[in-house]
Order: sequence, then structure tokens, then C-alpha cells
Amino acid sequence: MVEQAMRPEGHDLQELQTFAVQLGAAMNAAGEPAHTVQDQLVEVAHAYGASSMRVTAFPTFLMVTMGSGEPVALELTMALAASPRLDQIAALDRLVNQARRGEIRPADGIARLQEIRELHNRFGKVVRILGYAVFAVGVCLILRPSLREVPAAALFGILIGWLRSIGKRQPSLQVLMPVVAAVSVSALSALAVRHGVLNSGMRPMVAALVVFLPGAALTTAVLELAAGQMISGSSRLMSGCVQLDLLAFGILAGIEAVGVSASRVLFGSSKLMGAWAPWLGVLVFAVGVMLANSAPPKSLLSLLVVLYAAFSGQVLSNVFLGAYISALIGASVMTVVSRLVSRSPSAMPAHALFVPGFWLLVPGTLGLIGITKLSVGGGTQEIVATVGSIFAIALGVLCGTQVVLWGVATGRYVGGVPGTIAEQPKVRRLLRRFGGRAPRSES
Repeated sequence: MVEQAMRPEGHDLQELQTFAVQLGAAMNAAGEPAHTVQDQLVEVAHAYGASSMRVTAFPTFLMVTMGSGEPVALELTMALAASPRLDQIAALDRLVNQARRGEIRPADGIARLQEIRELHNRFGKVVRILGYAVFAVGVCLILRPSLREVPAAALFGILIGWLRSIGKRQPSLQVLMPVVAAVSVSALSALAVRHGVLNSGMRPMVAALVVFLPGAALTTAVLELAAGQMISGSSRLMSGCVQLDLLAFGILAGIEAVGVSASRVLFGSSKLMGAWAPWLGVLVFAVGVMLANSAPPKSLLSLLVVLYAAFSGQVLSNVFLGAYISALIGASVMTVVSRLVSRSPSAMPAHALFVPGFWLLVPGTLGLIGITKLSVGGGTQEIVATVGSIFAIALGVLCGTQVVLWGVATGRYVGGVPGTIAEQPKVRRLLRRFGGRAPRSES
């Protein structure tokens, strides 16, 4: 129960309104779906006794009013930093949970939001740039490259890390950065193909550019459309498609600038690594995510558990059920496992675990490959696969969420029934950790 001292009265309502609108804008910046932002802010309002508060969330701005006929507070979506890092997303999630329980005063919450925006990166510039190289190598291995393509992906990753470090210091370049990065990487790849260093440059290119891919945004858009958020969903979907088009334009422009045939760079064939490469790639990818995105300390194990669970579910189900069903199952497994793992004190919150998971399930990667190849007379299969994967992953997230909600409700019901297995000490601790309510022992 929230203490009376924590409930806003009179002039404190305006402070709560300011806190709520800034908190929601930060959740927008972290990529939360609009309906999730609205639902969680309503829970925050109830925790502070402001049950009349109304929230309208869109991807780029948020409106909050304390009741019908009351003034509206408008807040544009302000990025937590040049781009939200995993440690910032984790800190924001902790703040949201505190606010949902009414455990922090609105004024302190506003100050905490500013601290999260100014949170220093855990690693230095050199380590972060090397992290992008490791990241790119991991994605390249997941795509089963040739042996020559692995060092190429590492070099391209270093270039992307350096470009992103420049972009963070100069916000005016952030809009152009995806195109600049795509032109630079594709030009180098085309040069490598021209001189016989690479037979094909598509995999290392995509591996380096995956940080710009809107796979999570496209999937979130479908989730918002499914939830009835037509404006947010359609605008986010269009934004993601434009992002893919800009990256494809940059790739083709870079190849053309070198004077090499685009089909030679994009469609070249080479001997691929064995089936073990993607499994190693997940491990390398996770380490790269940690270094490049400043994941919180001690969170590598939880990240590996989620990534390998999602990848295993996708790969194994693909053998028996096909690609689209495998994407659905992979997303479902990722959703359930990330919710369970996030309960661990050392783990990242579920949303922070989702972001690398979306990169792993590669709807954006397939889309970039398909759009780029389509521009030179191919890529139709990749485009179809992209659309199918996006919808399959969105459905998988919805199914996984329902499984989690069912599990929590069942745990609470079983935990409240005396004389069941839930009375066992180990089970009681498990129920308390994952949302169930252990029964009271009779004394």
C-alpha cells in the first residue's frame, strides 16, 4: 500500500504530471510500444492516487492530463542519449518499476531521469569501437560466411564504431549517419571484391550495418497495430521502411561510386563455414553487444541465456515446421525466457534483453538484403521472407506474453491454495521470485 505522504495533493499534482510525461517520453525513446507506455503510466498514476490521469502516447511525443478538462502536459520524445544504451534502458526500467509501486517521489523521479540521460558509458571509446568489431563478427558468423568475410566484418565494424562515436559528438550528423555508414562500408566492400579479396561483400556489409537496422521498430509497429494503435503503428512501420530504403540506397551508391557491378558484390558465391558457425556467432555477438552498448555489469550470462534460447527455438523448429513458424517460436521463447531471466538481480530488464534478440532474429537484416538485391533485379524471396518474419515475430511476442501472464496468474492461484506443493520452501521462493504468491504457513 502506498503511504499517504507519497500521494500528490494540490500543487503536487503538477509535479506528478511533469514526472509522468517525462517518464513516458523516456520510455518512448527506449523503444517501448505506445500501448505499453500508456498502460504503465496509468499504473503509475494509480500508485500515487491520481486515478483520473489520462495518457496519450505516440512514438515522438506524449500527452498527459490529470483529468477531464484539466490542462495537458506535452513532452517530445527526448533520447536518453545519442542512442539509448542497455545500461540506460535497465536504469529506466528500475525507475518505472519504482514509480509503479509509488516508491519514489515525483521530484526525485525527475532528477533520476536526468541522471539516466547523463549516465557515463561503462567502457572507453577504444573498447566501444572494438565492441562494434566483435558485434559485426558475431552477426557475420550467424549468417554463415566464408573465412575471408570474417576479418572483413571486423574491419567494417571498427569503421562503424568510429563513425558512431563521431555522430554522438555531433547531433546534426545523426540523421545522415546511416547513409554515410552504408556508403563507406559498401565502397570498401566493392573495392575488396574488385581486387579479389572477397568473392561477395553482402554478409560483412550487413553484419556491420545491423546496428542501424530497424528490426525492433518494424516488429514493434506490428505489435502496435495489433493492439489498435493505428497512428503509432503505421508511422513507426513507415519510418522503419524508410530507414531500410536509406541503407539500401547508401549500399548501392557506395558500390556504384567504385565502379563495380552491384550484382557482382551482392550475388557472389563462396564456400561457407560449417553449421557450427552460427552457434559460435551467438556467443561472439553477445560479447559485442556488452561492449558496444554498455550492458550492465554481470548481465552477460542472462543475455546469453535469452539469445541461445531464442536461437535454439528458431533453429530447431525450422527443421520441422519451416521458417515462418520458427520465427514465431523463437520470438515466443525469447519473450518467456527474457521475462523469467529478468527476475534475476544481475539480469537486464526484459525490454533491454529484447533489443539484441530482435537483431538476432534478423527481420531487418533480411529486409536490407532483399531491398538491396531487388534494386539490381533480385531479392524478391528476401522481401517476402522479411514481411513474413516480422509478422511471425510479432505474433510470437504476443503468444509469449500471454504465456507469461497465464503463468503468473496460475502461480498466484496455486500459491494461494493451502495444502498444495506451493507450500514447499523451494517452491515458495520460486513463486515469490516469478510473480506468484506463496501461501502462508499455519503456525
